[in-house]
Amino acid sequence: MTESTASLPCAKPRLALFDLDHTLLPIDSDYEWGQFTARQGLVDGHDFARRNAEFFQQYKDGTLDLAEYVRFATEAIRRIGPEAAAQAHHQFMAEVIAPALLPPALQLLEQHRAAGDTLLIVTATNRFVTEPIAQALNVPELLAVELERDASGWYDGRIAGVPTSRAGKVTRVAQWLAERGWDWGDVHTTFYSDSSNDLPLLEKVDTPIATNPDERLRQHALARGWRILDLFTKT
Repeated sequence: MTESTASLPCAKPRLALFDLDHTLLPIDSDYEWGQFTARQGLVDGHDFARRNAEFFQQYKDGTLDLAEYVRFATEAIRRIGPEAAAQAHHQFMAEVIAPALLPPALQLLEQHRAAGDTLLIVTATNRFVTEPIAQALNVPELLAVELERDASGWYDGRIAGVPTSRAGKVTRVAQWLAERGWDWGDVHTTFYSDSSNDLPLLEKVDTPIATNPDERLRQHALARGWRILDLFTKT
């Protein structure tokens, strides 16, 4: 190595952060999981569907009580236990998620992968629902809502730690960086998201990309001069 080469500064590690629902997927996996459990008879179908739709609207409005929603959303898996829950999720992956793994999102991930970027999914949906989805997308790093477990080792309906929601996404990514001896200035960060709920993290990263954005985020991105990426054809 020559002296001039040795003195060159190293490029920063590049992190590509992705929201999941309506960003890499054209659906909301949390909402669809709830609808799936209703169709499978794991919950009271009519009442559950009504409340699930109400919670989904609250999320879009930015008013969701996440702790209340997680208690509601995990009711089925808490009741049926680990083995039946795993079997149900396997069916959910085949019937609901697999058809939603669309080429534009897969190609976007591959572009970052080929460039040598580290990929992370940062989602406000819980790990039970999203970990198999992250695996199907070949993204090994997942920051999701973690769930508390009871004395038996199964979920008890509570959130563990800081949830990856709104400003909590900034906190969790900062924790992830710190675990690797990094701070925000040590890396170059890009974040793709559809939701105005993710404005705290979009404002924090080096390159925010409004992806399939909701109307509030689209207007914010236009005002800030952020890139807007529409991966999926709107119908």
